[in-house]
Amino acid sequence: MANKKVVVAFSGGLDTSYTVMKLTQDGWDVYAACANTGGFSAEQLKTNEENAYKLGAKAYVTLDVTHEYYEKSLKYMIFGNVLRNNCYPISVSSERIFQAIAIARYAKEIGADAIAHGSTGAGNDQIRFDMTFLVMAPGVEIITLTRDKALSRKEEVDYLNEHGFYADFTKLKYSYNVGIWGTSICGGEILDPTQGLPEEAYLKHVTAKEEEAELKITFEKGEIVAVNGEKFDDKIAAIQKIEEIGASYAIGRDCNVGDTIIGIKGRVAFEAAAPKLIIEAHRLLEKSTLSKWQQYWKDQVGNWYGMFLHESQYLEPVMPDIEAMLTSSQRNVNGTAILKLRPYSFQTVGIDSPDDLTKSKLGEYGEMQHGWTAEDAKGFIKVSSTPLRVYYGMHPNEER
Repeated sequence: MANKKVVVAFSGGLDTSYTVMKLTQDGWDVYAACANTGGFSAEQLKTNEENAYKLGAKAYVTLDVTHEYYEKSLKYMIFGNVLRNNCYPISVSSERIFQAIAIARYAKEIGADAIAHGSTGAGNDQIRFDMTFLVMAPGVEIITLTRDKALSRKEEVDYLNEHGFYADFTKLKYSYNVGIWGTSICGGEILDPTQGLPEEAYLKHVTAKEEEAELKITFEKGEIVAVNGEKFDDKIAAIQKIEEIGASYAIGRDCNVGDTIIGIKGRVAFEAAAPKLIIEAHRLLEKSTLSKWQQYWKDQVGNWYGMFLHESQYLEPVMPDIEAMLTSSQRNVNGTAILKLRPYSFQTVGIDSPDDLTKSKLGEYGEMQHGWTAEDAKGFIKVSSTPLRVYYGMHPNEER
């Protein structure tokens, strides 16, 4: 009788390495699948493949969903200028959904009986993975050895060593999750709410030769088409180019405190040069190309979009509706945003756009009106004040 098939969402870390070996030893046919959303280098993927087979996997596959992640979510986060708590660009956490979708899809393709992942019971990722698998692969068993057995790092390392697998799983002071949309950093000083991270905790440091530089990002209908005049058809390549430039100034460092899905507060540091630069450049361009109410309502739905992504609600049917509104709002978001970069910081400078609404012939703010007279202005002000004059006329004692 054939062994049952299990797909392990394999990152190459301690928990998933233990899972591959333990399930193999328990008689499963293990299919190790690494879903890459842009956070793995070619070298890391090669090492993952080699280690998966050493751990006993029957098969290994890399599922590259980086461009799918961009097309189905990342571009909408840019359209919506999504920053959780006006701070965190929902970096690796949003990628987990697309990794889970890719794993579920692969499990269905090979007719797997189960899916396994290495999440613990104390974080958000267990919810993102489990919810996606329950919806997209109904009836497939979900196995989480680390969570269910409350395994310690020592127990997992000892088991691997006893069965002949040796790798450097030394508990580091900091843990890193690297993705196309930023790197999250946990541990160390982050556990103390009175401290920030020291310089050595970050992966990217100031290497720029110039103390100051100009960055120009060109958008068409809200999507990046050029960086400093260099054209990009591949949006992922454009993001990577901006990350390369911004990271050389160590831009995008911050620390976010927020509510986790499981209900406790969480604190995480991150470095995300590309997201911070792209979102602020995009926001700057929108200030001049969108109407007041376009900006207002886009901010509302953009905030909901980011929250639903973070809360593992990407599959909620309202998400395509929000995406449709965000897409429509971008029809006139065309032009180049100009930023000035310095070590550890940047500032927005200006925009050059054919759809710049500040170029109106009706007037220049604070200078001269052309579309109305002084009497028109006084009449507008008087009419606008009518509700307040009515109220305080009836309630003079409430004057502030």
